[in-house]
Amino acid sequence: MPISDCEVRDPRIRRTRQLLQGALRGLMHSRSFEEISVQDIAEAATVNRATFYDHYTDKFALLEALIGGGFHQLLHERNVEFSPDSPEVASAIILAACDYQVLMHQGSGGCKGDSPFEPLIDAAITNAMRRVLVRDIENLGVVSSFHRELLASAASAAIHAAAKQWFRTPNRPTVEEVVPQIAALILPIFERAAVLAEIRPAIASSARPLP
Repeated sequence: MPISDCEVRDPRIRRTRQLLQGALRGLMHSRSFEEISVQDIAEAATVNRATFYDHYTDKFALLEALIGGGFHQLLHERNVEFSPDSPEVASAIILAACDYQVLMHQGSGGCKGDSPFEPLIDAAITNAMRRVLVRDIENLGVVSSFHRELLASAASAAIHAAAKQWFRTPNRPTVEEVVPQIAALILPIFERAAVLAEIRPAIASSARPLP
């Protein structure tokens, strides 16, 4: 899996990846993802196949970067950075997840929703959210990297699943109505994490080594 494009600082690498992602996005307006080859993408991006493989292992990795990068860009444009003690910021992330569902199905998110690749798309969006969440969960006092990843993974999966279900619901409520409902489900994850951070020292001190 390539380094997240959001973390790439070399302008030449960023430009090449933008060309490749733009090529895939353009091709998917006229063909299904299944019909598109690496050669098609390379030609549309005006690079050779070797250059493609310098950046992505295959077209699936490129699709993941395209979808995940689009979600990161949406958050960046809205100046959203997660804070575990801020319901407003959590709501902003949930709102972005709902909006991104709409954008993708309008064709603006670089995907036409080919059902065979839906799990890959789900994973890309969830991973994009997880990266945002895990970055700041340290503020909860949960020192263990395992617990940071666990909390971020649980929350991002829940947010994405809820946003996806909202989008698929006939006569769905407005996004303004559903965001507080999803937030009410998600915030307790971080509240419980704060409790865990407080009780872990007590648990550790009460533990006794085996004889």
